[in-house]
Amino acid sequence: MVETLIRAAWRYRGFVMSSIANDFRARLARSRLGTAWVVLQPLAQALIYATVLSSVLASRLQGIDNRFAYAVYLLAGILCWSLFVEIVTRCLSVFIENGSLLKKMQFPRISLPLVVIGSSLVNNVALLAVLLVLLPILGFYPTLLWAWIPLLIALTVALATGLGLLLGTLNVFARDIGQVMVVVLQFWFWVTPIVYPLNVLPEQFKALLLVNPVAPLVMAYHDVIVYQRAPGTELWFPAIAAALFLALAFMVFRRASAEMVDAL
Repeated sequence: MVETLIRAAWRYRGFVMSSIANDFRARLARSRLGTAWVVLQPLAQALIYATVLSSVLASRLQGIDNRFAYAVYLLAGILCWSLFVEIVTRCLSVFIENGSLLKKMQFPRISLPLVVIGSSLVNNVALLAVLLVLLPILGFYPTLLWAWIPLLIALTVALATGLGLLLGTLNVFARDIGQVMVVVLQFWFWVTPIVYPLNVLPEQFKALLLVNPVAPLVMAYHDVIVYQRAPGTELWFPAIAAALFLALAFMVFRRASAEMVDAL
């Protein structure tokens, strides 16, 4: 089943790559700053949170003597979260938005989520490149531990793809799923340790992290970029969750793909 989808996608790799390129050309055409917004938006979000929470709430990171530590903590978390949420959000509507294309052309439907993944990865790598320049200025220097980042990106992509493809397929037949997920993702953001350190979280709320597969990924980004240490063994949780979501997503997608065009 999965091998068939992979072979089909590989045959249409030219279509996928050209679609990713067209996505960026469309952004450049619609905005004077073009793809700069890919980096400016998450950086602005991190700056707002850092200003409000650091200045107003006097948030600090224990064990790190650097006045920019909290801002870097936010940037590391947003680097992970922005990739996850972009893939999930765009996969939710990718089949609906391309309904006319699906009705007119014969091509593997799995190519559309791959375009989303490729475009989101380019956005995330652009943000990572900016951080590589920004962090030394703030007193945080890349180390050999940054070799973990490609693995963390891969786990984030796998988890987001499994969830996004599953919900995107179901959203074709039940459009309320897309509306509900907008609210769910907003709540999900705040139950993930992105804007607050774990030490400020009450004990009764730490149980939420046990059922949140994104939390270990964000914490791993913090470990590598902020605390300069290797991630712990908690990465098994998002790895297993990603595998389960992908397996379920491919099963649902294969069974529903034949009826997808009729539903659109």
